[in-house]
Amino acid sequence: MKRRYLFPFVLAALPLSAVAQTIYPIDRATMMADGKFDFKVEFDEIVSPDQVSILINGNDFKDVLGSSNVEFIEKEDGKDVSALWLRNVSLQAAGDYKVETKANGKESAVNWTVYQTPDVAKAKNVIFFLGDGLSVAHRTGARILSKGVTEGKANGLLAMDSMPVTGFIGTSSTDAITADSANTMSAYMTGHKSAINALGVYVSRSDDNLNHPKQETLGEVIKRKTNKSVGIVTDSEIQDATPAAVVAHTRRRADKDKITGMLFEVKPDVILGGGSAYFLPQSVPGSKRKDELNYVEMFKNDGYKLVTSNSELTSIPQDTKQLLGLFHTGNMDTVLDRRFLTDNGVSKKFPDQPDLTSMTQTALDVLSQNPDGFVLVVESSLIDKASHPLDWERAIMSTIMFDQSIDIAKKFAETHPDTLIIVTGDHTHGISLIGTVDDDKPGDQMREKVGVYAAAGYPNYEDKNGDGYPDKLDVSKRLAVFFNNYPDYYETFRPKLDGQFVPALKNEKDEYVANEAYKNIPGAVLRTGILPKSESTGVHAIDDIVIQAQGPGSEAIKGYMENSDIFKVIVDSLAINNAQK
Repeated sequence: MKRRYLFPFVLAALPLSAVAQTIYPIDRATMMADGKFDFKVEFDEIVSPDQVSILINGNDFKDVLGSSNVEFIEKEDGKDVSALWLRNVSLQAAGDYKVETKANGKESAVNWTVYQTPDVAKAKNVIFFLGDGLSVAHRTGARILSKGVTEGKANGLLAMDSMPVTGFIGTSSTDAITADSANTMSAYMTGHKSAINALGVYVSRSDDNLNHPKQETLGEVIKRKTNKSVGIVTDSEIQDATPAAVVAHTRRRADKDKITGMLFEVKPDVILGGGSAYFLPQSVPGSKRKDELNYVEMFKNDGYKLVTSNSELTSIPQDTKQLLGLFHTGNMDTVLDRRFLTDNGVSKKFPDQPDLTSMTQTALDVLSQNPDGFVLVVESSLIDKASHPLDWERAIMSTIMFDQSIDIAKKFAETHPDTLIIVTGDHTHGISLIGTVDDDKPGDQMREKVGVYAAAGYPNYEDKNGDGYPDKLDVSKRLAVFFNNYPDYYETFRPKLDGQFVPALKNEKDEYVANEAYKNIPGAVLRTGILPKSESTGVHAIDDIVIQAQGPGSEAIKGYMENSDIFKVIVDSLAINNAQK
């Protein structure tokens, strides 16, 4: 039951007792002036409007946020609890705000900080690189496999190694010390923390995934406030958590069919990745939609050039301004599978998928035509998607490709010095390099072939063709890389060259147990898991994320920061509050 009230809310003359209202945005929220958000107050019982007082800095909330769209819900979702909404509001003045609510003898309060961006922009363009699950060990492994190391010194640096600004990022969620890709990327893209699995919303008690207090995303604010172009590049489904966070608002990241609609509403100028199954109507074989909407045709009708292969991507007309590239029905295949293991059957259905490097270069070519500049988000998703199943070779090969994409952006910045480049991750994995595995060491047990300390020596990977990737991974002396959290599984000490590793499978008790397909590989060792038996793969770690940056505005990144702080770095560098549309 919904009722709209435009009359003042007053405080009932009752004694104050327990805290019983939940206020969104939450305590310590930091917001840009004129940034859009939904204001919601949840009461733990049925109340009437005349029992309620809501003050912001001592003033009636309607005088601060507006009164034209106050929505009071007597019984939210049919339950014996009330709620009040104000949607799509903003605060225009910078400063500190205290929100106080009182109802039926109970009270709550939160504090917000609102900031104004600088008067003059430092950057014209922003390129934001996100390595999903990118941990220090991924970087170290990529440097060793790509560049080599001799007598204790790296033989070369990764592109990200020479970026001048470095800091650390905290990743925890509003509901847990842990995090997933949805709430972490959402924090980068909105400036607000949120809960696991949520995109662009605070998680309230609403039953409807799409009816939670929204936070304006970077993609939305760029489109609303500026004439800049927006691009999204990923090797996952374009609706996956990280790319979706640029535009999406939902409690559940799994709402991928709806996220496709949100992409269409915001209309980023460049969209490149997988996930075509959510663009096609349900009558098309392979579609994952539940309706007959054809978003491929809708984007094309709005002027987008459609490409579905690397050949098409790299031969688009030079004057292309809007580009939709869909290269897989689901997530794209890893660079290891596509470029080094083409006979394992993984890529036969989609034999001409582009590298992340090709997508990054093409996105820059298209977006840089806009004289007002652009914001480009590039995700290397498959670092994470290989790390979960403990498949470090695929993860580190994807890290090399990620770094080569960063190198493309750095070269762009050489001729476009008004470009801010940020490189970071969303969360870590529990992965470490501890030495080498040497097949030539004596003995039948593979664990005895693990070299540590002085016995480790150096691996014997080679890159004779100079492409930045090791020519082969199954060398006789290779990195020893292990994960610190895992289900039951068989450690083989060898690269998985017949397809991505599947460490555990469900048994008849609905529990995950070691996949016996690896049991009889010579020297395989059963590792008894440390995770609950409901977990089939390794999980995210809570370690701080490294963030690196270069270009105008990067000096604001320093020391320890929350992931939600980086939104301010971006909008400050672009002086969004003074943007002219």
